[in-house]
Amino acid sequence: MAAPGARSCNLSGLLPAQTSLEYALLDAVTQEEKDGLVYQYLQKVDGWEQDLSVPEFPEGLEWLNTEEPISVYKDLCGKVVVLDFFTYCCINCIHLLPDLHALEHTYSDKDGLLIVGVHSAKFPNEKVLDNLRSAVLRYNITHPVVNDVDASLWQELEVSCWPTLIILGPRGNMLFSLIGEGHKENLFLYTSIALKYYKDRGQIRANKIGIKLYKDSLPPSPLLFPGKIAVDHVSNRLVIADTGHHRILVVWKNGQTQHSIGGPNPGRKDGIFSESSFNSPQGVAIMNNIIYVADTENHLIRKIDLEAEMVSTVAGIGIQGTDKEGGAKGDEQPISSPWDVVFGRSGSEVQRDNILWIAMAGTHQIWALLLDCGRLPKKNELKKGTCLRFAGSGNEENRNNAYPHKAGFAQPSGLSLAAEDPWSCLFVADSESSTVRAVSLKDGAVRPLVGGERDPTNLFAFGDVDGVGIDARLQHPLGVTWDKKRNLLYVADSYNHKIKVVDPKTKNCTTLAGTGNASNIIGSSFTDSTFNEPGGLCIGENGQLLYVADTNNHQIKVLDLETKTVSVFPVFRSENAVVDGPSLAEKPKTLPKLPKSAPGIRLSPVAASPGQTLQFKLRLDLPSGTKLTEGASSCWFLSAEGNEWLLQGQIPSGEIESISNQPTISLQIPGDCLSLEAVLSISVFLYYCSADNSACMMKGVLFSQPLQITDTQQDCIPPVELKYIF
Repeated sequence: MAAPGARSCNLSGLLPAQTSLEYALLDAVTQEEKDGLVYQYLQKVDGWEQDLSVPEFPEGLEWLNTEEPISVYKDLCGKVVVLDFFTYCCINCIHLLPDLHALEHTYSDKDGLLIVGVHSAKFPNEKVLDNLRSAVLRYNITHPVVNDVDASLWQELEVSCWPTLIILGPRGNMLFSLIGEGHKENLFLYTSIALKYYKDRGQIRANKIGIKLYKDSLPPSPLLFPGKIAVDHVSNRLVIADTGHHRILVVWKNGQTQHSIGGPNPGRKDGIFSESSFNSPQGVAIMNNIIYVADTENHLIRKIDLEAEMVSTVAGIGIQGTDKEGGAKGDEQPISSPWDVVFGRSGSEVQRDNILWIAMAGTHQIWALLLDCGRLPKKNELKKGTCLRFAGSGNEENRNNAYPHKAGFAQPSGLSLAAEDPWSCLFVADSESSTVRAVSLKDGAVRPLVGGERDPTNLFAFGDVDGVGIDARLQHPLGVTWDKKRNLLYVADSYNHKIKVVDPKTKNCTTLAGTGNASNIIGSSFTDSTFNEPGGLCIGENGQLLYVADTNNHQIKVLDLETKTVSVFPVFRSENAVVDGPSLAEKPKTLPKLPKSAPGIRLSPVAASPGQTLQFKLRLDLPSGTKLTEGASSCWFLSAEGNEWLLQGQIPSGEIESISNQPTISLQIPGDCLSLEAVLSISVFLYYCSADNSACMMKGVLFSQPLQITDTQQDCIPPVELKYIF
């Protein structure tokens, strides 16, 4: 079906008629009145001489969650379609997703409804298909999404705001638009009546659209989009927000899991560990066996008591709040998308942490939860449990001000505390302004540190430039952590795929690690290692190690700030671990994949005849002062790409339990050989830790053994030694 002639190819053509409808709906009392008004509106719009038609999707665009590209005037003919113009970094777009999920559960494509996400990126990093693909998985988007890299449809329709919804009729004709978040009632009203109106006229088709979900092709992973990480400085543990699995992990520093709380599916339930659930948790903070969690998509702050093994809610009511002042008791105070949390004190005279600072991304503010009675700057004494705004007007801005309530943030997503003088401040990763800011703990004054520009309304001052103050450029930073030992601030410059370091005294910002490419390479140094949208970080081991939640690589990376080396922190389940919460059915065992940085060693060719047995003796040496990680499955495995017949009937893998008593690997040449030449690959995968378990590594090496098969019976072949020093 060809696109019909259009009166006007932008949203302004809808404005007069829809504005009249919205005013009329304000006066309507009953649902029947509202339904009738929308039905009459559709009769009017549908009766226009020419449709207000949406343009066809441009050819060559990349699609996700579909079997093939979708056409408005072929595939979507006969459907009521909701176009969701979004950019995946935007908190308002994230807030809209539950409404779209609910709509999809109410009406399917068989009912005549389809939602199509039109991704129109704000940041250059968001235009990359792999990054968008990760976001689609992270936010559980199951409808088709088109990557409109050049925002061509956005521009043609003169869309001006993220998010914007456009509802189309079965001819590609525009019916309604909804700008911003918070329109769930009208979204359901407009779509339901549009479906009824066009069904009454026989214009709705029940054909299915070919959906192919990206998430269905993914292998299992110990972590899925880990967002934030915290160190327990008392015990030998890390706390990981395993965001994509909707759970919190408490992990010993040798990689063994002590507790897995929540997951694998989203939910909102307090109680014992085995029954508790979270929804895309982000920030975590631990102190005295108590963990506080920013349970982001539940709009809650949760408390995990590791001794009692209980989860409770200490702030939020479980639905998104719009209050920008606060002041109620925590569990009665609505809040909006908390993204990070950090402990603090209400004054220098206070002997212990009595405040939980909260990066409230949803209202663009910094809030405080009183863990005990205390006083905030310029505030009277506050009761324990009070939850209220500390800084930020609620306007989305990059505005610095001596008065904390007049300052403006733009989706603050990371917090770190520098309590000592002369700093005495909260550092804030303000993602949508691409800045790092500082909030004084003495008077609440908000001041700039690096990134952004002087115009507080310009949220597009981003890039990747090392420099001083506003001459530096960041791109959507999500995390910060304070290095008290060196008086330096580390920044997860997420969309630049880098870790940067800031000297708050000089405001100098430089790249510490990462190349700027989104990939997963463990290089020989900081500068040739890579990350993929790192979201959180923390300092451990008295300033020696920097732990990084490398979100889109589904890993925790460890940066040794003294040796300048990078390793992957192993996360695994030991037999003795207390692993709570429901879990998916166990999947078939899969062999680990060697890191890309693993060295390859090609051995001298060996001649062998059918039926003969070859032996390979492992001779591996660990670095001085290290040992194999207890409970982790260090292993070897065999492969023979293109000559899989070589492995039939063989033992293809095994464990390495001791460095002092390493296994010998045997391979018997099959009696029926399909080729006279083959290459046997022997992969070795080791977990090892320092003697005190303070740092753990995951390393590998690949041995390639060329084989020459001959009918001539060979003499006894001596064992082949597989030597490597890690």
